[in-house]
Amino acid sequence: MGPNNVDRALAAAEHDAAIPVSPTPTHHELPHRTSAEIERVISASSVSSASSHSARGRRPSTVGTGMSRVSTSRDIPPTELGRIQTARSQHSATVGRSIRSRRSRASLVKPLPPFGAGKPYPPLLPNQEDFVVEFDGPDDPLHAQNWPLAKKLLTAVMLGYTTMIASFGSSIFSAATRAVAAHFDVSPDVSLLGVSLYVLGFATGPTFWAPLSELKGRRLPLVVSMLGFTIFNLACGSANDFQTVLISRFFGGFFGACPLAVVAAVFSDMFDNRTRGMAITVFSMTVFTGPMLAPFIGGFMVEDESIGWRWTSYLMAILGLVAFVIDLMFLHETYPPVILVSKAAELRRRTLNWGIHAKQEEIEIDVKELITKNFSRPMRLLFCEPIVTLLSVYMAFIYGLLYLFLTAYPFVFMGVHGMSTGVAGLTFFGMVIGQILAGVTVLLQQPWYSKKLAANNGVPVPEWRLPSVIAGGAAFAIGLFWFGWTGYTKDIHWIWPTLSGLMTGFGLASIFLQALNYLVDSYLMFAASAIAGNTFLRSLAGAAFPLFARYMFDGMGIQWASTLLGCVAVALVPIPIIFYMYGDRIRAKSAYAPTFAAAPGAAESETGDDSELGHGEKEGPSSVARPDMDTAQRAV
Repeated sequence: MGPNNVDRALAAAEHDAAIPVSPTPTHHELPHRTSAEIERVISASSVSSASSHSARGRRPSTVGTGMSRVSTSRDIPPTELGRIQTARSQHSATVGRSIRSRRSRASLVKPLPPFGAGKPYPPLLPNQEDFVVEFDGPDDPLHAQNWPLAKKLLTAVMLGYTTMIASFGSSIFSAATRAVAAHFDVSPDVSLLGVSLYVLGFATGPTFWAPLSELKGRRLPLVVSMLGFTIFNLACGSANDFQTVLISRFFGGFFGACPLAVVAAVFSDMFDNRTRGMAITVFSMTVFTGPMLAPFIGGFMVEDESIGWRWTSYLMAILGLVAFVIDLMFLHETYPPVILVSKAAELRRRTLNWGIHAKQEEIEIDVKELITKNFSRPMRLLFCEPIVTLLSVYMAFIYGLLYLFLTAYPFVFMGVHGMSTGVAGLTFFGMVIGQILAGVTVLLQQPWYSKKLAANNGVPVPEWRLPSVIAGGAAFAIGLFWFGWTGYTKDIHWIWPTLSGLMTGFGLASIFLQALNYLVDSYLMFAASAIAGNTFLRSLAGAAFPLFARYMFDGMGIQWASTLLGCVAVALVPIPIIFYMYGDRIRAKSAYAPTFAAAPGAAESETGDDSELGHGEKEGPSSVARPDMDTAQRAV
C-alpha cells in the first residue's frame, strides 16, 4: 500500500472512531455505497442477526448466496464490477465459508457456556461490517490485477519455473529405472513404480494444496511445497534401500503437485478476462512439456559413471531449492482475501483498533465441508455427470499415454535403433515441438473466441472449445499409427518415428487445453469440483500405464501395440463430437451444469456459492444471470 493510501485509511479510521455509532439503517435509509464497499460479503454473524428480521415477515436478500444484493451499476462501469464480483465470489467459495456452519449446529445442540470470571455477557458490538477492510476501489494497487506489468511478468516467470521443475521431476526418474533396478536388485518393472508413485502423488496432492491456498493464500503453499519437494528429492537420492526410494518419490509428487494445482489460480488472480486465457495456456505448456524435456537429461546423467542415477534426484533437489529461495524472497501474495488480511493487520497495529479485520479472518474450518468440497462432490461429478465422466475417461487415456511414451520411446530408439539412453531422450523433442504448435494455435484462436464471446453478451458457449479437441483427437490417433508403423524396424530411418511426435504432441496439448476449458465453461461454479474429479482419474491412469507398457510392447510388438492404442484413440474421438452436437441438451438435464442465457443487468446479480448447493441442486436463471468466469477458471 502506498503512503497516500495508508494516510487516507488512517484518517478515515480516526474520523470514524470519533463518530458515535448509529443504529443500523433501515431499507429506506440505506446510505450511498462507494465502490470499495461493493465486495462486502455477509458473514455468518450478520446472517444470524438478519434471521430475526426475516422471521418478522421479510426475507433478507442475502439468503442462498451470502452476499449483498445492493445495486451498484450506477456507481462503476461493468468491467470494474466484474473484477469486484470476482473477489466477492472468490471469498464466498472459499472452504469453510458456508453459512451452514458449526455456529448453527452448535446452537441447536448445547447452550452457550458461561462468559467466565462472573462476568455477564457484554452487549453486542456495533455493526460488524463497519470494521471489515476492503480494497480502495477497483484500481487499488494492492490488488494483483493492478500490479505493474513488470511485476506480473516476473511472478509468471518464477511460477512457470516452479511448475516446470515439478512436472520435470515426474519423468527424469524414468531414465534411471534400469540403473535403480540393478543397484537394488529388483526387476525393471518394479523400478518403474518410482515413476508411477510420483504421478500418484499428483493425484492426491491437490486435495490438500488447493483448499489450503484458499484459506491461507497462494504464497504459503507454494513456498512450503518447494521446501518439501527439495527434502524428499534429497531423501530419494541418498536412499539406502528401495522402499525409501518409492516413499520419497511419492511424497516428492505430493509436494510437487502444489504448483500444478495453485499456479493457475495465481494467474487468475493477476490477469483479467482479456489476458487470462493466454496466461493459462502458457502455464499449461510448462505442465506438458516438462515431462518430455527430462528423459534426455536423465539419460546422459545415468550414462556417466561419475554421476550416476542418484544425481537425477539431486538435480531435482537443487532445482527445487532454487525455486524455494526465489519464491520465499520474491513471490508476493496474489489472493485478494488474504491480501486484505495483511492490510487489516497493518491497520490494527497502527490504529490500535482491535476490531478491524478482513472477511477471511471470520472463516472457521469445517471438516465436513472440506470433505464434501474436495472429495465427495468431485466423485459425484466424475461418476454421475456424463460430460465429466466421458471427457475424464478420454483425458485419462491421453494422459496415461504421455507417461507410457517414457517406456515406448526407449523400445524404439534404444531397442530397435541402438541409441544410448541420453540420445534416445532427445527424440522426445518431436512431441515438445508438437505441443508448442498446439499452444500457439490456441493462442491464435483467442481473438476469434473473444469476438464470439462479446457477440453473445459475454456468456460463453462451452461447445466453442470443442473443434480444437476434435482436431487434436484425430491428430493424436494418426501420430500413434505413424509411430508404430515407422518405429518397429531399423530399415526405416529413425527420423520418421521421431516426427510422429509432432502429431501426438499437437493432439495431446490440443485435447487437454481445450477440454479443460470446456469443463470450466460447462460447470462454472462447480468447475473446481469437475476438474478435481478429472485430475484424480487421469493421474491414476498416468500412474498405471507405465506399469504394463513393457509387457504390451514385448508381447504384441511395437507396431501392433501402437495399432491397438491408435484404435482406442480413434474410438474415443466421437466423444467430443457428440458433445459438440448435443452438449447443450446434456447440460440441460444436468444437476450441476448451469443453463442460462445472457440477461440485461447481468453484472448486478451474484453467482451461487459452490459450498451452498447440495447434491441435485441446480443453479438456474433466476439466481444467476451471468456466470463468473474468473472464479471458475481458477480451477484450471
